[in-house]
Amino acid sequence: MSDALALADQLVLVTGGARGLGTAISRAFLREGARVVVNYHRSSEAAQAIQQQAGADRVLALQADVTDPDAVGAMLATAQARFGTAVTTVVNNALIDFAFDGDARPQGEAIGWERFERQFEGSVRGALNTLKAAVPGMRALGYGRVINIGTNLVQNPVVPYHDYTASKAALLSLTRTMAADLGPDGITVNMVSGGLLRTTDASAATPDAVFELIAQSTPLRRVTTPEEFADAIVFFASPWARAITGQNLVVDGGLVKD
Repeated sequence: MSDALALADQLVLVTGGARGLGTAISRAFLREGARVVVNYHRSSEAAQAIQQQAGADRVLALQADVTDPDAVGAMLATAQARFGTAVTTVVNNALIDFAFDGDARPQGEAIGWERFERQFEGSVRGALNTLKAAVPGMRALGYGRVINIGTNLVQNPVVPYHDYTASKAALLSLTRTMAADLGPDGITVNMVSGGLLRTTDASAATPDAVFELIAQSTPLRRVTTPEEFADAIVFFASPWARAITGQNLVVDGGLVKD
């Protein structure tokens, strides 16, 4: 297969693709002509709405807990049976119950290890599960794109969300090691890292003062939207990014230079 598969020829899995940022990602790929598997955990109604709007020939809404490898494997098999091709592109977007709630967050001296475990389960184990399930199909095609969702808090912990940031730092490491491992198979692995987005389910609890502070700290003087962020993800799946792997692109209006 070509190393520059057109977006319209791709089958894209978006984990957590039915709400928040995931909705914007799913719609961005649909806009470019791709077929999309909208994975959800509990957001059945939202996932079905995307499928109904785009049509069953373009979208398949599938429930699976990304922390369960058996459920992820079944999801990939169902998608392949439905569309007649393996998933070519995976966007690891699912976020395990987290709120960017400013000073209401657990402080460093009080946060418990169980919060770290929960975020690592979602960000790292979830991504590993989808990758392991998708790679055999990608390898058979000689083509694959994996795009992990990170955070600029790794470079600039303006608000120290300890558990969330640590899990995304680990995911960045996995991005780079997997890129080295899978490159010979024609599979690229990259990360797109955002700042605070206005607005997603996770950022709905963020105080307005924090949004304003971030906006005034960026060269663009505004907070990035989920739709703007989603466009950068589409770029990494596009033919124009075919020679890019193991990279982390920060999309936050220029706040962080990585």
